[in-house]
Amino acid sequence: MSSTVFSAATIGLDSAFVEVEVDVLTAGLHNFTIVGLPDTAIKESRDRVSAALKNSGFKPPHQCGRITVNLAPADLPKVSPIYDVAIALGLLLTTGQLAFDHTNKLFIGELALDGKIRSIHGVLPIALFCKEHGITQLFVPQKNAEEASVVDGITVIPMTDLAGLYAHLSGNTHITPQETTKFQAVRKNDGESLDMSDIKGQEHAKRALEIAAAGGHNVLFNGPPGSGKTLLAKVFPSIIPSLTLNESLEVTKIHSIAGQLPDNTPLIIERPFRAPHHSASAVSLIGGGTYPKPGEISLAHRGVLFLDEFAEFPKNVIESMRQPLEDGLVSVSRARGSATFPAHFILIAAMNPCPCGNATDPDKMCICTPANIAKYERRISGPILDRIDMHIEVPRLAAEKLDDITPGEASDHIRKRTSSARKRQQKRFDKTKIITNAEMNARDIKKYCLLDKQSRDLLTTAATSLKLSARAYHRTIKIARTIADLGNEDVIIHTHIAEALQYRVHTE
Repeated sequence: MSSTVFSAATIGLDSAFVEVEVDVLTAGLHNFTIVGLPDTAIKESRDRVSAALKNSGFKPPHQCGRITVNLAPADLPKVSPIYDVAIALGLLLTTGQLAFDHTNKLFIGELALDGKIRSIHGVLPIALFCKEHGITQLFVPQKNAEEASVVDGITVIPMTDLAGLYAHLSGNTHITPQETTKFQAVRKNDGESLDMSDIKGQEHAKRALEIAAAGGHNVLFNGPPGSGKTLLAKVFPSIIPSLTLNESLEVTKIHSIAGQLPDNTPLIIERPFRAPHHSASAVSLIGGGTYPKPGEISLAHRGVLFLDEFAEFPKNVIESMRQPLEDGLVSVSRARGSATFPAHFILIAAMNPCPCGNATDPDKMCICTPANIAKYERRISGPILDRIDMHIEVPRLAAEKLDDITPGEASDHIRKRTSSARKRQQKRFDKTKIITNAEMNARDIKKYCLLDKQSRDLLTTAATSLKLSARAYHRTIKIARTIADLGNEDVIIHTHIAEALQYRVHTE
C-alpha cells in the first residue's frame, strides 16, 4: 500500500510541488529508504520521523516493515528538513493509522524527536506558490504562521506537534487558522535614528543623495578621512520612500530563504541597509554555496548596499558586481544547481582619494607618491566606475562649519519630495516592471525621456568633451529625468541636464 502527501521545494526564489510518496512492504526485514535526490538533512529524516512517531504514541516505523519514501519529481534536488511532517503523515496514511483528504493541502515542517514541529526557512515563497496554484490550505510550524499569513487568499494552519496535527486531521479537534497579517508601511521613530539635519554642510552631497533616493541611482563618495562620507551613507535610508507591499514581499522572500528573517517579523517593512566589511568574499557578496543562496547584494534588494573603504575590497569582489549593477539581478551557477536572485539595490560607496587619504585635502600634506596614488585608483576599474551614476567629492569641513548650530533640512522634509518623485515614476511606469528611473534601458529612455534641442545639444557637447561612454550618456539622462521629477516637471530641460552632468565630470 502507498500514499501521497503534498509538500514543496524552494529553488532560488521560486517553489515547486513535491509529492511525498510513501510505500510500506510488510514482508521482509525493516528498512527505511528515502529517494529523490535528498540532501543529508533529509536522509536523516528517517531517524527524526521514527522517534517522533514513537514518542507521539503511534506505531513506530521499525514495526511496519520495509519503508520507501520517494520525493517526486526525482530529478529535483531536495534541500533542508522541511519534509519531515509530510513523511510522517504519509507513513500514518499508509499504515492505516490516519485517514484524511490530502487534496489541496500542503505540509512543511521539521520534526523534533518528541514530536514537536520546529520552524523552517523559506516559508513565504511557498505560501505565494500555494496561492498561485490554488492550494487552499498550508500547514506550517507555529513560529512560521505569521510569515505565511501575509499572503491573502490561503488558509494557514499553524502546527505545534504531531499529536495535535493528527487530532485535527482526524476530526477530533480543530486548529484555528492564523489570521491574515496586514501590511502597514511604518518607520522606526525611536529618537535615536540619524537624521539629515544632523549633518553639517555638505549640501552638494545631500542633494546627490536626494536624487539617488528619488530615482534609485548609485553614488560614489570620494574624500579625505573624517569628511562625513560614512555618516552621509548611514543617514541615507531616512530619506528613501517607504517600501510598497510588492517590494516588501520581494524583500521578505529573499531574507526568508537566506534564513535572515528576524524573529516575530512576518513581513519586512523597512528598506534593508547592508554594510559588509571590506574583507568580504565574492561568495558572501554575490551569493553562492553548494546550493545557491542569496548574497549581500540580494539581501540589499530594494534597499541600500553600503561599501565603505571601497578601494580596500578585493578587486575580484568588486569586479563581480558588474552584471548586478547593470541588470539588477545575479545568476549563481554551481555544480548542483543554479539560481537567479534579484539585486535592485542603491549602491553607496565611499573611498579615500589615496592611501593616506590627504590627496584632495588643501590643508594636509599627502605623503603618497604619484605611483602609489595611481595604483590605489586602479583598484576600481573603469567599467565599475562607469556603472556608478553619481561621483561626489566630499571635502573636509572647516571648524567654523562644524560649530554652526543652525539645523539643516530634516529627513522628513526631504523624504516627502523623494516620495512624490517616486509616485510620478510609479504612474509613468504603471504598465511595466520598472519601479525607478535607474531601471530604464535604452528603449525606455527613448520613450520616457524626450529632450528638446537645447538639452540635446548641451548633452552632446558635454559627452564629446568629457568623453562619456554610451552607458554614462544614458545614465546622465536618467539622472536628469529624476531631477525633473523632484521638481514636479514633466519635461526635461537644459538645466536638468546641466545639473546631472555635474555628477559625472569627476571620473571621465
